[in-house]
Amino acid sequence: MSDTPVVTRFAPSPTGFLHIGGARTALFNWLYARGRGGKFLLRIEDTDRERSTPEATDAILKGLAWLGLDWDGEPVSQAARADRHAQVAHQMLSAGTAYKCFATAEEIDAFRAAARAEGRSTLFRSPWRDADPASHPDAPHVVRVKAPLDGETVIRDQVQGDVRIRNDQLDDMVLLRSDGTPTYMLAVVVDDHDMGITHVIRGDDHLNNAARQMLVYTAMGWDVPVWAHIPLIHGPDGKKLSKRHGALGVEEYQLMGYPAAAMRNYLARLGWSHGDDEFFTDSQAQDWFGLTGIGKSPARLDFKKLDHLTSQHMSAADDAALLHELQAYRAAKGADPMPDARRAALLQAMPLVKEKAKGFEQLLDKATFILSDRPLVPDEKAAKALDDVSRGILKELTPRLQTATWTRTDLEECVAALAQEHGLGLGKLAQPLRAALAGRMASPSVFDMMLVLGREETLARVSDVTD
Repeated sequence: MSDTPVVTRFAPSPTGFLHIGGARTALFNWLYARGRGGKFLLRIEDTDRERSTPEATDAILKGLAWLGLDWDGEPVSQAARADRHAQVAHQMLSAGTAYKCFATAEEIDAFRAAARAEGRSTLFRSPWRDADPASHPDAPHVVRVKAPLDGETVIRDQVQGDVRIRNDQLDDMVLLRSDGTPTYMLAVVVDDHDMGITHVIRGDDHLNNAARQMLVYTAMGWDVPVWAHIPLIHGPDGKKLSKRHGALGVEEYQLMGYPAAAMRNYLARLGWSHGDDEFFTDSQAQDWFGLTGIGKSPARLDFKKLDHLTSQHMSAADDAALLHELQAYRAAKGADPMPDARRAALLQAMPLVKEKAKGFEQLLDKATFILSDRPLVPDEKAAKALDDVSRGILKELTPRLQTATWTRTDLEECVAALAQEHGLGLGKLAQPLRAALAGRMASPSVFDMMLVLGREETLARVSDVTD
């Protein structure tokens, strides 16, 4: 299979949101395929008709789109392929690798109860396994695979290593239910084969399924894919991820203001590593990602690391691209679109406000000075800084700003000179100036704000508090 183009897949069940663990599985599959010029396919495993909903499918597609994990071709519906799954089961029946089992649920329950009472294995061995077809009754039946009774099945896993399972521990799993519908275990194998999947990268909660699914591959004479079962994600306390740990769905992270690039970087580092590299781009991740870099132990969710990576990605991001994603974030939160003039102003301020921002909420907070309408209403601390003495000094500053060269160096010299004349440190004059320009004391540097606001707006804001 080494010369075969790589084809991976992500196969979620549409029974709810796109879980953060599922998103990481999708990312690993996407990185592996994209880094090798292969294909990344999407299959919606919607065979559970009672729990599968179109809304959940939409949520999964939206979550993948937000994360930037593009898939090749149209998503495949597993439920729509039920006839094909059943066809394979009938082929196995004809080949003698599967059989009809007429044992009733009551008979199986009775067998297990007796086995438990006697301390025997509860693994059900059907009396119909080698029965003469001539003895078959005209009654409801399931179709079971004929599992080998001795020897062992070896799962050659790229993450877990060789996993050996004794064949006498494998049951003759059901392929078709008594109503003729295919089981999940059969459907997965048929779909993976028909879609040409070369590498199955999924959570290690599916590891035991691999041994049973290999029975179908072997019976049909199909190539077994490369297995890679990745450890699950745990909460910071080392326990299985649950609602008590906070956000579980990908859309929650979007609503919290994390940019997609930071999420991709962070999720890639959850359970996979490339040396000591923590911050990296998509192209680097695609070049570096390999199955050998995946650890065997569960990864732990760490919001501090996510925040740190977010600040690095936001600082490094292209300004226009960041503004575009910011607008998508605001839309997801239900905010009205920004007017063109405000967007243009924010784009100009972007180098200033994106620096070390730990998400779009923090970026918007830092950008309050550019997004606020005049006259600004100073908050309590800003109002205190604008006492009579300070406003008097700001009034003196106005004519100097009118004639200053609008460069950072000249603006600093202009303000410092006035402060010195009043026997003040630069900070003492910068505070009321900050209050006038931002209406609050938490803001970017006053000189950065002045450069972004421009001479006219700066003078207008100073005038608002001094007149």
